[in-house]
Amino acid sequence: MRLPPALRAGAAGEAALRAAEVEAERIVALLRIAVALGLMLAMTLALDSVRVVDEPHLRRQIGLAMVTMLSYLAVGVLIYWMIGRGLFKPWMIWLAVFTDCTFLLLNAFLSLVNTGVPGAAIFAMPAVWMAPVVLAFGVLRLSPLRLAVMLVLIAAGFGWMILWQPPEAAPDLVERIRLTLDSPPNFMRLVMLCLAGAVLVVAAVRMRSLLHRSLEEARQKANLTRYLPAQLAERLAGGGLEALQEGRQQQMAILFIDIRGFTSWCEGREPHEVSSLITEFRSRVEDVAGRTSGLIDKYIGDAAMILFEGELAAVRALDCAEGLAAEVAAWFRMREQAGDRGMAAGIGVHWGDVFSGVTGTQERLEYSVFGDTVNTAARLEQLTKEHGMAVIASEALLKQAGVEPARNGWEPLPAEVLRGRSKRLALFGKAQE
Repeated sequence: MRLPPALRAGAAGEAALRAAEVEAERIVALLRIAVALGLMLAMTLALDSVRVVDEPHLRRQIGLAMVTMLSYLAVGVLIYWMIGRGLFKPWMIWLAVFTDCTFLLLNAFLSLVNTGVPGAAIFAMPAVWMAPVVLAFGVLRLSPLRLAVMLVLIAAGFGWMILWQPPEAAPDLVERIRLTLDSPPNFMRLVMLCLAGAVLVVAAVRMRSLLHRSLEEARQKANLTRYLPAQLAERLAGGGLEALQEGRQQQMAILFIDIRGFTSWCEGREPHEVSSLITEFRSRVEDVAGRTSGLIDKYIGDAAMILFEGELAAVRALDCAEGLAAEVAAWFRMREQAGDRGMAAGIGVHWGDVFSGVTGTQERLEYSVFGDTVNTAARLEQLTKEHGMAVIASEALLKQAGVEPARNGWEPLPAEVLRGRSKRLALFGKAQE
């Protein structure tokens, strides 16, 4: 079963968002690899400045740090490979989030256990300085929820560690804490701070790129809506110009509405009065067309042409025709009370095959619908005056909409042989209430 246009647009938006999130995770995976390699290089340089590492707990600390960074590197490579092969799913981003937090908190806690210092000294551990890097990854993911979860987990983990006490206090506690503030650990802190800043620079560049793209798409859409209906402008902004330029044959409901008596009403009127009436008329047309998902193809003076395609197109066209008839009639009655008389509206609506497509260039585009169906709908609108009807619909439209004329108040009219046709066309009308 096909989804309605609004639901299809929503589904497409969700799919695009999920694809963007996976792409962001790919960038995070690359940065995770770069951070792991950068920290391993920084540790190697820092250890080169220390000729002999005599303390057993320091050797264990170095080994622990190297294992952690190699594991972190492996995670980055694995996620990048999975994304490249199309194996990575959007829900796996949460696994990556928890993995980042786990690596950070576990490494910080093991540093406490290894050195034997109380949790109150947790912020003296170099591993804690990975927190800004991990949170910067959260910024890149462009998900406030995931970033909030990361912040809560990290804060809760460090809060618990502050209260932690080792089973047995190290005899040289002061010396061990002093060593964590020596030059090599401080060098590592500086490197991690720079890496966090680099990740945030990447995040800022990415967000600026996304903002620029959004603004450019909005500008293109705004320009396109000067020449095309808003529904088509959305498709074109998404890159669908070539498909629309190729055109296609399809079935469509075509509705014409025109104000009768407009020309005589204009005689002796000031320009602003004419402009005001046309504006009021078009605002009502746009309101009813919008409610029934009709596409306003064009305005021709005091007339409008509205198209209906897709799900329940014929039903929506009838709803629009009846809605317009009621809306415009109420408007004319209101104007009559103010002294304006002699105006009415005629509406013709038909169903059939048309050719539709976009012609022109990017500087000047025009959406065109051609075919006998269009001419017939225009002729039905003209017949409303001859038959004294507010709306005339073809039998083809009523059948397509699944409407039984007698049960729905449609009055049968004499069959017409319209210009360019050889067969009579069965018609039904509704008088103005």
